[in-house]
Amino acid sequence: MDDRETTDLRTRLIDVGVDLVTAEGAQALTLREIARRAGVSHGAPRRWFPTHVELLSAIARRGFADLQDRADRATGGAGTGPRARLTTLAETYLDFALSQRGMYELMFRHDLLESGRLGLRETSLPLFETLVDLVGRVLPEADPRVLAGALWANLHGIAQLWGWGSLGLATGADRHVPLLKAALDAHLGPEEPR
Repeated sequence: MDDRETTDLRTRLIDVGVDLVTAEGAQALTLREIARRAGVSHGAPRRWFPTHVELLSAIARRGFADLQDRADRATGGAGTGPRARLTTLAETYLDFALSQRGMYELMFRHDLLESGRLGLRETSLPLFETLVDLVGRVLPEADPRVLAGALWANLHGIAQLWGWGSLGLATGADRHVPLLKAALDAHLGPEEPR
């Protein structure tokens, strides 16, 4: 196989994995199923991904890239203040988490993030750094990294609990938007009236 065929098959395996996780969730991502859908032998993925975790990591990197792209497009509007950009970033994060549940679940698997050699930390950090920057602009007197971490944990909790149906059941809310506003107000203080 030449270099182009190798790259094409590697990319195809990742593409198939992205499609599979989107349609059926993270539990469907077996090497055998990805190989079958890619039209190769069940051992073929091992040539490019020596372990299952390495293939999962490559698929998750696509998720982080997609989320980063969505966040960049959503917050790129010139003239908006840091609180408005932060709100938009949080809305984009929750929208991704709720509309891409399988990918979102895969992206935050501890075993994938824990391995420094798989590169997921580096892929996920730019979005967090954007969050830190915006929090620091909204509350310059606060420790932006700690506050951004707490806000992120809150967003992650909203995404998980809303996705499971628990949060809507417990609060009686029919949308997650009021919960997002409450989380932002709790971490940043109430938004100033215009």
